Amino acid sequence: MKISSKARIVDIKSYLPKRILTNQELEKIVDTSDEWIVSRTGMHERRIADANEFPSDMGANAAIKALNSSGILPENVELILVATMTPDYISPSTASVIQAKIGASNAAAMDLGAACTGFLYGLSMAKAYIESGMYKTILVIATEKMSAFMDYQDRKTCVLFGDGAAAALITDTGPGLSIDTICLGSDGTLVDLVKIPAGGSKFPATPETIAQRAHYFQMEGNEVFKHAVRRMTAAARDCLHKAGLDESQVGWLVPHQANKRIIDAIAKQFNFADENVFKTVHKYGNTSASSIGIALDELLQENQIAEGENLLLVAFGGGLTWGACILSKISK
Repeated sequence: MKISSKARIVDIKSYLPKRILTNQELEKIVDTSDEWIVSRTGMHERRIADANEFPSDMGANAAIKALNSSGILPENVELILVATMTPDYISPSTASVIQAKIGASNAAAMDLGAACTGFLYGLSMAKAYIESGMYKTILVIATEKMSAFMDYQDRKTCVLFGDGAAAALITDTGPGLSIDTICLGSDGTLVDLVKIPAGGSKFPATPETIAQRAHYFQMEGNEVFKHAVRRMTAAARDCLHKAGLDESQVGWLVPHQANKRIIDAIAKQFNFADENVFKTVHKYGNTSASSIGIALDELLQENQIAEGENLLLVAFGGGLTWGACILSKISK
């Protein structure tokens, strides 16, 4: 296939709700402690959306910030891809709701479901659309209201997650971060490790599913930990190999912000220095699909990325899904 142009992120912005939920507040809600949470996850606080604030609102806010920053008009966006596991509705898509909210009247719009790996799946789709010549301007949005699906009686999960959104503008020209190699994977035999059991057509809402608390997020944490480290490490190695790079040529590791111990375990596999691993998990918790986008936005705000410098993104989520992506700074 002849590549007509190179897909690149020309702007990325994030949105976080104002409300902060601290470990100390969680101590009053569920049988846990600040020491337990910090020692096992590295989390101190997370952001929680208001009752009347939804994934479409957060995603639209992030998208408007990216559009305003880049100078691209909403009507020039041709496609909106929204990664979320907490959509406003089962139908219509959250992407269509966001399209209306930001005034992107000429854009096609659709959701994609890959849980915490959703942002990388979105980047892969944007890359394919742009480099095939089908579109020139795409918004990849990841937005999650995980708090809406948390069981605050389950101390194993409710302490882990927060809310937030990120929006990346992908085009075929201009300075930014070139979307280079992407490696994705999935293992559907392990769907039961991370799931929201009820609410779909298999188990629609009934008094029984509500009584069983089956509409809340559920996770087998110990098993997920092992798979996350193994799968993300393998995806990163595969991505580096396909790109013809070794770990010494990576300036920054930007991992999914699931758990500090998972992040540290992956960094150790590659001998990445701690100062080259970008972390937001301590202040935002796990924001699922939006965590890498939020971290990437903050990384770019706080650090100067040199021409040609490589960034390695890596994620893991329910499905199971996983992936890695290499971005490189380009000036034109």
